Amino acid sequence: MPDRGSVEPALQIDIFTLFPAMFQGPLSESIVKRAVAAGTVAIGIHDIRDWATDRHRTADDTPYGGGAGMVMKAPPVVEAVESVLGDDLSETRILVMSAAGRRFTQSTAHDLATASRVALICGHYEGIDQRVTGILGAEEVSIGDFVLTGGELPAMVIADTVIRLVPGVIDAASIADESHVDSGAQLVEYPHYTRPVSYRGHAVPPVLLSGHHAQIEEWRRDQARRRTQLLRPDLLPDEE
Repeated sequence: MPDRGSVEPALQIDIFTLFPAMFQGPLSESIVKRAVAAGTVAIGIHDIRDWATDRHRTADDTPYGGGAGMVMKAPPVVEAVESVLGDDLSETRILVMSAAGRRFTQSTAHDLATASRVALICGHYEGIDQRVTGILGAEEVSIGDFVLTGGELPAMVIADTVIRLVPGVIDAASIADESHVDSGAQLVEYPHYTRPVSYRGHAVPPVLLSGHHAQIEEWRRDQARRRTQLLRPDLLPDEE
């Protein structure tokens, strides 16, 4: 067996959270599990409370100016990130999970997959003290226009999305044909079929059984455009 400890991973992901146990399942199965086992990707889960300084490990407090809920304090978050990243701090892409952040897209994922290290900070309660973003030079990102109880689920989504794009994790051809990846326009993926040929009166489109690769590719391109128009017309450019 090769010594995985001596292999430098292509990507190191560090996740900072108040609830580290939430990551045990999602990041230890399937493709992500294999990428970690192969040494291609390394994932570190860090409990922000470990950097709290009081005996109760307090990481939140009431907001200045009043209002409902609690806000995550800046010192434990900043000091956790600085301590873990060390000399890599200035070279690491640091993202704060935030409902108010810039929309995370497949293009963003491809960009992050080229980095050597990415840090994901999970907010909770009413959010994180804004000074964290400024001090760490972090980017605020959102996975959609909705609000979750915390940043843990978005961090899982982003980690999964980025890891599968790291070279060697999955077949490059599979990535090239996916939704939101197209050389001309941003399209959703064409529909897929497998055995049996007919199921409950629904048959596989004959062209997929024809063996004519050029016709199959043309059908797939047409279906991708049709599905995009039906499901995600917002992705298509406005026609004059």
